[in-house]
Amino acid sequence: MKRTPSLITLLLIVLLSLGGCARPAAEPTTLRVGLLPILDALPFYVAEEEGYFADAGLAVTFVPVASAAERDQLLTAGQVDVVIDDLVSLLLLDRESVRVVAVRVAMRPTETFAQFRLLAAPHSPVQTVDDLRGLPVGVSEGTIVEYLTDRLLEAAGFAPDEIAVVAVPRIPDRMALLESGELQAAMLPEPPASLAIAQGARAIIDDRSLPDLACSLVSVRAELAESQPQAVEAMLAALEKAVQAINADKEHWTPLLTEHHLLPPALADDFTLPDYPAAQVPSPAAFHDVQRWLTERSMLTTAPPYADLVRDEFLP
Repeated sequence: MKRTPSLITLLLIVLLSLGGCARPAAEPTTLRVGLLPILDALPFYVAEEEGYFADAGLAVTFVPVASAAERDQLLTAGQVDVVIDDLVSLLLLDRESVRVVAVRVAMRPTETFAQFRLLAAPHSPVQTVDDLRGLPVGVSEGTIVEYLTDRLLEAAGFAPDEIAVVAVPRIPDRMALLESGELQAAMLPEPPASLAIAQGARAIIDDRSLPDLACSLVSVRAELAESQPQAVEAMLAALEKAVQAINADKEHWTPLLTEHHLLPPALADDFTLPDYPAAQVPSPAAFHDVQRWLTERSMLTTAPPYADLVRDEFLP
């Protein structure tokens, strides 16, 4: 006599057949990251090299950029999703509407590491910061470089009319003019500053006294933060792993530094990486100080509030 399978038996057969079907793997989320050749970018390259991005379900594409202006153009055009920038750039990009939000500090000065140094030319008579009164300093105007020049000299007791700057936007041009003596003084980031010192320039003052104001940022398109918050969280978790790996073994990453032109070959054997900061965002005090500086120079009239532009909810 032929028996009809019970309902329970049929359900078990269906469940077993479903369990035997392989589920397609979820497609990774693609992020396009615009990176300048700066030390601040190292955690991104480490996260890619060590597989932290892949483990987080991210497919990251690096887009090399040659200047801050090119970076900002790509960002506003929607051609990159993530960049390393700073509070000056952030506020200027968002002066009309919120297009970019800061989600992490990328790098900041430490007690032993300066991100920016104000240097005197090799044969310049400038020996101390007081010698810079009224002397034009080579900067990139309207950027973090000019902002820090003002704040460092003000902290040294300079009145506004004693601070003079001259616009030299490109770092290689500033270095060349400083080396030749056509510029008596210039503000340079690291590691170009260390290279200039190796070529005879003298460090006069640096940003280690202003670590909060001199920080760089990881920023993302506001649209990405709203539509794919999990991707932003995953990216920051991967970067945190990379930061920990870098800080645990500074010498291990020299090949990545030179491969991606983050460190001049001439410094590869002697340059010591700083400690990269743990997950954090810039302070309201730093944000409002940059906002005030931009307003005083008529580069900014109004800006969205701190809470709209600096987002800490994505941090691990």
